[in-house]
Amino acid sequence: MKRFGFFVLIFILTNSCMKAQKEKIINNGNVSICTESFGNFNNPAILLIGGATVSMLYWDADFCNKLANKGYFVIRYDNRDVDKSTTYSPGSITYNIVDLADDAVNILDAYKIKKANIMGISLGGLIAQILAIKSPNRVNSLILMSTGIWGTPDPTIPEMDKEIFNFQSKAESINWNDKKEVVHYMLQNSHLMAGRKPVDYSREEKRIEHEIDRAVNYRSMFNHSLIQGGEAYYDKMDEIKMPTLIIHGTDDKIWHFKNTEKLLADIKNSQLLKLEGTGHELNYNDWDIIITTINRFISNYPA
Repeated sequence: MKRFGFFVLIFILTNSCMKAQKEKIINNGNVSICTESFGNFNNPAILLIGGATVSMLYWDADFCNKLANKGYFVIRYDNRDVDKSTTYSPGSITYNIVDLADDAVNILDAYKIKKANIMGISLGGLIAQILAIKSPNRVNSLILMSTGIWGTPDPTIPEMDKEIFNFQSKAESINWNDKKEVVHYMLQNSHLMAGRKPVDYSREEKRIEHEIDRAVNYRSMFNHSLIQGGEAYYDKMDEIKMPTLIIHGTDDKIWHFKNTEKLLADIKNSQLLKLEGTGHELNYNDWDIIITTINRFISNYPA
């Protein structure tokens, strides 16, 4: 599906009382998914689904710990073709977006979690919608960040900013075997995604370097541009019955802020957290308001 071509460039400090557990590999057939959890297993679960090309490190460990400290069991993971999860050769994939939604269910099964609060950003938000429609009994609440409707594109909503296409065209000239050059390029991506919010370049640089070091094949993340499938779940937002929180930045250059109008209209039991000046990212400066809002939201809908 062409829309996934737009995502190719989109994407530890822990406190003394709440440390991350060791990474846990979830095996299902010939697919292995690398996960990591934070907090007490007996607390309500939050499963974090990342966007295209980004690893689970995008959900910063500090962010996960802050969320866990509110009384949640938080799980982050690498999607296929990213870092430590099953990786395919660049330019070749054998899965579709529904398989990625099924991976999320398999993670819940492996952790013996019957029902979780599902949070997805960008592509992860689309995966979360499919999961909510396909396996509603596994979803207590839905949190959709920086994403749009899984369905027919609305012609009244602006397309991706042309700056993104211009930046994307530079990827062909990058030497992806030169770590320093790759980090520099990806830091430019971080700047582009930030909207009007400041970028913590030190934190971003460490994350990018860590992702490169962890990856089986770093360039395989671009396979996300080839993802297809999922048409059977198109335009079925009326089937999403669980409470839904929509989080979106006003300066998002990937998914225009107007996407929130469509999400709010089509998902009946939904509400919006508007992040003024925020781009297409989980900005450090927004963590507190995001975590506070998520906690208040989930607390109203206990599993």
